[in-house]
Amino acid sequence: MTRYDDDGTDAERTFAALPPARGRAFAVTWWGRAWLTALEGTALDSGQLKAGRALARAGAVGAVSVRPGRVTAVVQDRDRTPHRADVLLQELSGEQWDRFLAMAAERAGHVAALLDREMPTHLVEDAESAGVDLLPGLGDLEPECECGAWDHCGHTAALCYQMARLLDQDPFVLLLMRGRGERALLEALQARGEASAGRTAQGPDGVDAAEAYAAGDILPSLPALPALPAEPGTPPSLDTEAAPAAGVDPSALEFLAARTAVQAHRLLAEALRDGHGRQPVAPEPTVARDAVRLAAGEPHRAVTERLAEGSGRSREELAVAVRAWRQGGTAALAVLDEEWAVDGERLARARAALESAWDEDERPVLRVRANRWTVAGAPVQLRLDREGRWWPYRGERGRWTPAGDPSQDPATALATAQGTPEG
Repeated sequence: MTRYDDDGTDAERTFAALPPARGRAFAVTWWGRAWLTALEGTALDSGQLKAGRALARAGAVGAVSVRPGRVTAVVQDRDRTPHRADVLLQELSGEQWDRFLAMAAERAGHVAALLDREMPTHLVEDAESAGVDLLPGLGDLEPECECGAWDHCGHTAALCYQMARLLDQDPFVLLLMRGRGERALLEALQARGEASAGRTAQGPDGVDAAEAYAAGDILPSLPALPALPAEPGTPPSLDTEAAPAAGVDPSALEFLAARTAVQAHRLLAEALRDGHGRQPVAPEPTVARDAVRLAAGEPHRAVTERLAEGSGRSREELAVAVRAWRQGGTAALAVLDEEWAVDGERLARARAALESAWDEDERPVLRVRANRWTVAGAPVQLRLDREGRWWPYRGERGRWTPAGDPSQDPATALATAQGTPEG
């Protein structure tokens, strides 16, 4: 539900209570995780964060009301005692909004991304360059609760975790907290666009646009980008009457050309999408890893055997590597192949994630070796990558094999490894 002020701008949005979030991460988008970082990086009592996660997972957060500078909900304790919880975030000033609108009006891709319910990193970075912080920083989420706690309590923490789920669905919620809702923002951008179009029509210094163009003082607009082909192109056939040179396998070359076309098509598609979302940094490709990428294209047996040899794997090991590649490319292969010591801050974060992922009576017994946590008495394993994500693995026919997509939440990854549904 959305309420408007007398001038028609968004004043408040109310979201119905979300279902319990057992076995799933609270934030899957990078901006949702940034919201949680602002909470978790400054809360003084990790026990209150754990209590907040438990309440949010149990569905104890009621309807969430979002308005400029504040988000509110009623959160119930385990004994059903209700508490009103508020989290405050400073609104942007009028001058800051002017700078943000001027920046966004010049970059149509930013507005299109927001309308697609995306918040690309370059939008946030461009806003920061204009002196506008959209995402909260450490200490920016100020708690207020009826329970009387002076820092984040379990109730305000639960509200923050629920807000991360709402932000995943609609980043305009964050902009409303900063002072402008979707309707007001789009109307302001439209007004700026119309004003800009009016100025452009007059040409430089008020000269008629048609006269300026006829005088050759301006250049014609650039041609539109070509449309992305629906599928990669088909390389030419190398089946000719002439015999190949010694050591040249035409079928292998045809396969290599076809996979190169597929890779080029993928890279072009990513470039035209303008990089929405922050992608984890993948390890550098190697000859062995590129052999796995090629094997994922399902070549004929002779090529597969050559790729297995080139990757330093048996055919069975190559099949497992291909399975990993299809779930995460070079990052997934690194998790499959590398065993590395987790220490320092990474180890502390991993232990905190494992501690908070389950209630004490539900927590599995885990044996740890390097970056791998194995469930005692079960063929199930979690592997931590260097980006802090947990990868599910399952023991099959005497070897560990990837079992699904990674997650920031170890409980979600373990549920995937066990083959149980999330939620």
